Amino acid sequence: MSSSPYKPPHQRPKLTDWLIDLTPRFFDRTLKKASIQQLKLLSLLLVVLSIPLIITPLEVWQQGVVAVFLVILGQLIIKAEDQESSADMSQYYHLFLVWLSLVTTMRYLYYRTSYTLNFDGWLNSIACLLLFAAELYAICTLVLAYFQTLKIKERQPVNLATIPEAEWFNVDIYIPTYNEDVEIVRKTALAALACDYSSGKKKVYVLDDGRPERYKEDDPRREKFTARREKLRQMCEELGCIHMTRDNNNHAKAGNINTALRKTGGDLVMILDCDHIPSRQFILHTAGFFYDPKVSFVQTPHWFYNPDPFERNLFTGGRIPVGNELFYKVLQKGNDFWNAAFFCGSAALIRKSHLLEVGGIAVETVTEDCHTALRLHSLGYKSVYYDKIMVAGLAPETFSSYVGQQVRWARGMAQILRLENPFFNQKLKLNLAQRICYLSATSHFLYGYPRLVYAVAPTLFLLFGINSVQGLGLETLAYALPHILLSLFANYIIYKRVRFSFWNEIFEFAMAFQAGWVTLLALINPKMGSFNVTDKGISVTERIFDWESMRGLLIVAGVVTCSLLAVPYWLLLRPEDWQAVLVNTMWSGFNLILVVAALLVGFEQPQVRSSHRLQRHLTVILSSNDQVIMGETVNISETGALISLESWPNLPDEVDIEVMGDFTASAALTARIIRVSPVNDTETLLAIDFINPNRAQLDALSLVLYSDVREWYSQKREDVDKPMASFGFLATSLTRSLRDINKTNRKKVRKQVHTASQLYWDGHFFSGVATELGVTGLRLELEDTKAVFSDKILGQQDLHTMRTVKPLVGLLLHQDAENPSSSRFVAEIAGVEEQASGKIAIEFNFPEKFKQRQDTKIKQLLQLL
Repeated sequence: MSSSPYKPPHQRPKLTDWLIDLTPRFFDRTLKKASIQQLKLLSLLLVVLSIPLIITPLEVWQQGVVAVFLVILGQLIIKAEDQESSADMSQYYHLFLVWLSLVTTMRYLYYRTSYTLNFDGWLNSIACLLLFAAELYAICTLVLAYFQTLKIKERQPVNLATIPEAEWFNVDIYIPTYNEDVEIVRKTALAALACDYSSGKKKVYVLDDGRPERYKEDDPRREKFTARREKLRQMCEELGCIHMTRDNNNHAKAGNINTALRKTGGDLVMILDCDHIPSRQFILHTAGFFYDPKVSFVQTPHWFYNPDPFERNLFTGGRIPVGNELFYKVLQKGNDFWNAAFFCGSAALIRKSHLLEVGGIAVETVTEDCHTALRLHSLGYKSVYYDKIMVAGLAPETFSSYVGQQVRWARGMAQILRLENPFFNQKLKLNLAQRICYLSATSHFLYGYPRLVYAVAPTLFLLFGINSVQGLGLETLAYALPHILLSLFANYIIYKRVRFSFWNEIFEFAMAFQAGWVTLLALINPKMGSFNVTDKGISVTERIFDWESMRGLLIVAGVVTCSLLAVPYWLLLRPEDWQAVLVNTMWSGFNLILVVAALLVGFEQPQVRSSHRLQRHLTVILSSNDQVIMGETVNISETGALISLESWPNLPDEVDIEVMGDFTASAALTARIIRVSPVNDTETLLAIDFINPNRAQLDALSLVLYSDVREWYSQKREDVDKPMASFGFLATSLTRSLRDINKTNRKKVRKQVHTASQLYWDGHFFSGVATELGVTGLRLELEDTKAVFSDKILGQQDLHTMRTVKPLVGLLLHQDAENPSSSRFVAEIAGVEEQASGKIAIEFNFPEKFKQRQDTKIKQLLQLL
């Protein structure tokens, strides 16, 4: 009997299989065979086919069905893309959603223009035009962003090892500074000197613009800046970098750099803000791109190791990407594809000859960096954006300083838009793609007034009956929701790790008044305003609300709240308008949540730690006497660390520690153990503070923390946007911001011992056992309240005196029971505890004034016990 192999019945592919596998790969095979001309014809055909989808009228229920279908289709594509491992396939999903989003957006715009503009009365007309203009701005911004991010370019560095060292470029490193703390500048200068590069081909310049002579003799700032300049000069001499000054402050940072350009002789210039500490691989990873003679500059991401006001004041705990991640992780890589990456003023390497060709750094606007890039691009030169975090900077600590920074950028971009007009100015030799990228960037900060219009529009209806949308109701939602949701879906594919849903709206609300005002003034008079230095290194010590920065938004919050209180009156008096009331109520409720969260950004939260913790996993070696233990940091700062150990060692309160960097740097310090916390049977967490590090130790630690870095932990974000979870987390901002801030309790950590001891009190000796011993103190348990050599009894009066007076007393500590020799110490009583067993336990501190005399004896005793 013959048999044949079993053949399973043919199964039709599921919808998800069709989305994930068949359709993208069909397009991949087809488009790879197509020529540029064929692709252009295909694009034109797509536009023609899209027109009926945009203008075909439908009944309300039909549009509702279409809306549901489009939203479900968008969700299916998002799920399919999440399961896709191929970047090329993800690109096809993104392009399809962009097309679908544009079609639904244009359909919504066609509907809005044809049916919903309300010119019934001058109040309605004004409100209608304002809202329609805000929507047009949002749609234009969306389209420009789609173009900017049509293709994301990933770069790999050029290996300098393949080029003879004699042919490497000479690099000058500029660190411009004005009024910043010298300690901030020192860390950047140290790291700049430590950058790996050919010996003799790198020089570091500190460009000191803090001129004391700009102030009058009797001005206290003159003395302050004189002392700072001298301290900075001494620092440069000590470290081996060059201190450079000038006789004026013309054009601020741009003028400072331009002066240095004409005094230094390098081929390439590396520009660092004075708080931007470079990792040691910066030059090696960027200089190779310049062997293409058309490359003018290489820009890398700006990254901040301290939380900005949004992260700190809303207690996001790093769960939400910060504002600049969208720009540096997506937009700059999209710009790079079109040869339109922006120079960002720091963390960049730039070709000096090209810079001089355009007259140096641009000085006509306060965003001199982007303006300079525009001029270099207009000469036909290339830019490179290399997405590797290789600087660690300081974000503004307070909301007011953050506002100052953002306002400068807003003013500068509006100035460029007004002065250069990058989209239409034919004097600029830019291609169309570059013009679009610059138009997108320079118009971005105009968001202020449109954002406020979105907040006010529903309140005008609920409070005054002013209707900015004719026939607002469920029909409008049927057109608006696909437009809104599909734009979110399209952006989700490329933004999902860099911008979480609804958080951009928080930023725009928080900055709406300031950004709106300065951009308006800059467009009217682009010469208004001057460069301002963003304050860094400020410490926030208490909760305080920034009333000045938030007063406009407080009014908006009050108006939105009042509009929601008016809803019951509408339902009672005008029930026939329930659709318009429902939509406007949902709109105002959504706005109120966003506005409250934005207001909380101005509610300054105190910094619990004295220095910012870095989430770095560094090898550490703990040593105490003959004991050596290996561990790894969970986090670390310039003042302490949290260390993970694979055991629970019996350590004294002070240990020697060596911290290793990712490459070769290390720092040896003395540390005090402030807390020991068991995690499980095999892991213990050790919290330590560094004790009085000297200058050399601080410098070594700075290099370990900020320079000797293989890859910063923020290079790859694992968290992915989940819109509902993101909105829920945003909505709970109020409860997080108002919760009590509990500082970590510091418990005494000392070595566990058991040695005979005697307390000398009031002329008598009392015997006991020392159970804990450390460099800073000990714990003694008295065996008896009766004195050793007399009838003296330790009574309640004695204990009361010990607790209240905390006197100095004498102690004898025996090395062991068989060895009668003992060590004498002077100690201060810190606390007295009467135990349930009847024993008395006394806590002692070793006084600081006897430290030099007693320290050696204590450490010897710790080694023996």
